[in-house]
Amino acid sequence: MATFLYKLGRMSFRRRWLVVLTWVALLVLAGVGASSAATPKEPGFSIPGTEAQKAFDLLEERFPGAIADGASARIVFKAPDGQKMTDAKHKAEVNKTVADLKSGSDQVSDVADPYTGGAVSEDKTIVYISVSYKVSSMELTDKTREALTDTGEQARDAGLQVEIGGDAAMAEVDPSSAEMVGIAIAAVVLAITFGSLVAAGLPLLTAIIGVGIGISSITALANVFDLGTTTGTLATMIGLAVGIDYALFIVSRFRAELADGKSHEEAVGRATGTAGSAVVFAGLTVVIALVGLAVVNIPMLTKMGFAAAGAVVIAVVIAITLIPALLAFAKDRALGRKLRKARKAGTATAHGSDKPNMGTRWARLVVRRPIAVLLVGVVGLGIAAVPVGSLQLGLPDEGSSAPESSPRKAYDLLSDGFGPGFNGPLTLVVDVKKSENAQSAVDEVAKRAEKFDGVAAVIPAPLNKAGDAATITVVPKDRPSSVKTEDLVHDIREARGAIETDTGAKVLVTGATAMNIDFSQRMNDALVPYLALVVGLAFLLLVLVFRSILVPLKAALGFLLSVLAALGAVVAVFQWGWLGELFNVEQPGPIMSMMPIFMVGVVFGLAMDYEVFLVTRMREAYVHGERPGEAVVTGFRHGARVVTAAALIMVGVFAGFIGSGEQMVTMIGFGLAIAVIFDAFVVRMAIVPAVLALLGHKAWWLPRWLDRALPNVDVEGEQLQKHLAATESAAPGDPDEDRELVRT
Repeated sequence: MATFLYKLGRMSFRRRWLVVLTWVALLVLAGVGASSAATPKEPGFSIPGTEAQKAFDLLEERFPGAIADGASARIVFKAPDGQKMTDAKHKAEVNKTVADLKSGSDQVSDVADPYTGGAVSEDKTIVYISVSYKVSSMELTDKTREALTDTGEQARDAGLQVEIGGDAAMAEVDPSSAEMVGIAIAAVVLAITFGSLVAAGLPLLTAIIGVGIGISSITALANVFDLGTTTGTLATMIGLAVGIDYALFIVSRFRAELADGKSHEEAVGRATGTAGSAVVFAGLTVVIALVGLAVVNIPMLTKMGFAAAGAVVIAVVIAITLIPALLAFAKDRALGRKLRKARKAGTATAHGSDKPNMGTRWARLVVRRPIAVLLVGVVGLGIAAVPVGSLQLGLPDEGSSAPESSPRKAYDLLSDGFGPGFNGPLTLVVDVKKSENAQSAVDEVAKRAEKFDGVAAVIPAPLNKAGDAATITVVPKDRPSSVKTEDLVHDIREARGAIETDTGAKVLVTGATAMNIDFSQRMNDALVPYLALVVGLAFLLLVLVFRSILVPLKAALGFLLSVLAALGAVVAVFQWGWLGELFNVEQPGPIMSMMPIFMVGVVFGLAMDYEVFLVTRMREAYVHGERPGEAVVTGFRHGARVVTAAALIMVGVFAGFIGSGEQMVTMIGFGLAIAVIFDAFVVRMAIVPAVLALLGHKAWWLPRWLDRALPNVDVEGEQLQKHLAATESAAPGDPDEDRELVRT
């Protein structure tokens, strides 16, 4: 591997213009494809194999056209104290609003009159207008959104409290500001790390090119593969972070080779062969983790994983081809001013100074006190993980919005006027194809539904045209996210066997609330198999890379510690509300159902990045004859500074998404940022060297039979060193290299 990448790096150096123009052409091609693609439709949410999804599919089959794919909105009115919404003047204002909504946009499909549609509360103080649109919320024009907002303002001027909810009223989130924050932080960290604007600019430039190609490709293919907006957000987040980091490692190794006195082409080749090998295998672990999300069998999550994995692949290929080509243009300008002068004078060293750096001093401390460092790290992460014990999962709805937001106020008004369960009704889909008397079977199901604890109202609907199916709306007494509502769903499902025996009717429960319950259950059921698959595959990969059993095992256990601690921090902030204002948490509540499995996937991939980058240098030193403790110090001397910079960049990129304004993106950004902090600075920088110091030579033990069976991928560059030594002894002078030196 190292020898192949060494040759690839030198080829990219010599064919720099071809490589650069190829990547520019790919960027332009992807951009043209994205700009010419039609506006993507927001994909429907589906959970194959669950009862809620089966019921939904049955609805589409038996009631064709009844399920609207378009956006919706609810305009909720509340009368002033002492007045009612049935008063003539208030009724006239509501009717005027209905007329304005119908004429306000040609994207409006239907506007329901609350006075004829039964949308008036029992005390007549609250009414709501339901608006359906022909297109999804993604396709709503600014004119349509403004018309919706303006009608609400006019009613407010008449003295009514008016709040607007529904997906049509949700503000569009522009992730570009979050991306700019991450790029700005990365620029500062890179400039400080390298002391050269050229060296700092290369990782940023290549990461932006990679993300540009990735996001443009996703946009161009969005309609083909039914991709949603969150798909691109995750790909941007991951692609930007790893793109900068992978380029950072190769540029850093190039600078070290230059400081060692190597020529430009040789330095590029060696940097690509050694650091590039680590990049390839680190990227492979991230891809495994992201693609592995497919085992959960939720299309949305699968698409997010594959799109982000594609962004990682692009980042890896750019790092081992485009970076060497750009370094061919940069040459000595990739060094800081002092190192450039020292190189010209012929006095540069691999470290720029014989004085031990901070990484060296820290590693020596850990090697001297491994037990103390290990205990502090493990206990600290254990304390951070304590909140996981009270983890509550759910999917965000308008009830989890900020208390002062209009969607949240609309949600609360509907709860006050129509009951807490009104915002999350259950839909019973009754299949009476095998019933002797279809209508009587539906009536019997409705009667039995009324007898369940926790039911506020049961609203049956007429049979479909074919007379073989009907729907029954069940309004729970409690809010959608309550345990009692979940128990009600389970009670109805448990009773369907008796109902089918007595009536011949098959009853399935669906609706947003039932979907959320099934989604959370699917996430819980898939977590252990997913963890086993991803950790198992990555363990085998790391055994291949490090040729050790204990090092990969230690890496996996360290990851579990960091991900549990990160989940604990997410619970403390987003569920308990600790430091909520600092992290833009407007309303504490249940943690998003996909968060645990999502963090396992993404954080594991990123954790293995640091493991590969840091421990590879230790392995390289150990293979070349250093003692275990010395190898740990050597690995930190070469890698601690750049791993620290890489971690800070990732934290900056992820933290930039905390202020996105979309709760799911905010939670993901915070979770990934805090996970990187825990994993990079506690696990990889403290626990890992402490464990390696305690294990000594045993850390690198591998059974002989397994050593013989495993292929040698040569990540540490041992075979590359032999190849270079053989080449130098056979041909002391390289004509191509000499010509390059003459040109410079």
